[in-house]
Amino acid sequence: MSIVGLLTFASFNELRAQEAANAEATATEQVEATDSTVPEEVVAAEEAPEQVSETKSFHQVLKEKYIEGGAGWMTPVLLCLILGMALVIERVLYLNMATTNIKKLLGKIEENVKAGNYDAAKEVCRNTRGPVASIFYQGLDRIDSGLDNVEKAVVSYGGVQMARLESNMTWIALFIALAPSFGFLGTVIGMVGAFDAIEAAGDISPTVVAGGMKVALLTTVFGLIVAIILQIFYNYLVTKIESLVAQMEDGSISFMDILVKNQK
Repeated sequence: MSIVGLLTFASFNELRAQEAANAEATATEQVEATDSTVPEEVVAAEEAPEQVSETKSFHQVLKEKYIEGGAGWMTPVLLCLILGMALVIERVLYLNMATTNIKKLLGKIEENVKAGNYDAAKEVCRNTRGPVASIFYQGLDRIDSGLDNVEKAVVSYGGVQMARLESNMTWIALFIALAPSFGFLGTVIGMVGAFDAIEAAGDISPTVVAGGMKVALLTTVFGLIVAIILQIFYNYLVTKIESLVAQMEDGSISFMDILVKNQK
């Protein structure tokens, strides 16, 4: 019995020892798992600011592309944009100020002409801005010379005012043509440089070819963007001028009808 008891006690101690060993192993795995997750979170937290810092603004990207394209060819394209937009802004302001309420102006002129007060009619035209009022003033200023001379003055001064409306439009058209031309020229010269690099390397390396073509094509991209921007404003200005010219012609006809109807 004593021998059986010793064997039973020994097996019980072995079981206790195995359970303790298993418990320690489980605790160790949990600690290791916990330790392994902590560095990942720390690394993720440390990498997050780096990812945020890598985000670049549009201004920074545009500046980098400008430098990559080469200042020698990107600068003329930029000048075309600056000068073209300056002329566009000047034309927009001028044409908006040239817009006149013709019906209201003709109503005031007809009222004074019916009363025979041509000086008051001229004063109304003088105080009204726009090419139409200037044309009417030139006609009224020659009312004593006869209606034929009035009509000639209206037609002649109408041509002068039309030329003023179209002023600087040819320069805008020039910058529209120059911007992509400078871009294409920069691309061609850049391609020549890329082929020179290939010839010097003695091998068609994708890195050499891709780098040279990227720099060369950037000038074309910027040139086309500038041309598109200026072309949109150019078409707007042309439409505005056509509208003003139509108003001038229609107003001139109505003006002559008023003078003929009230001729004494």
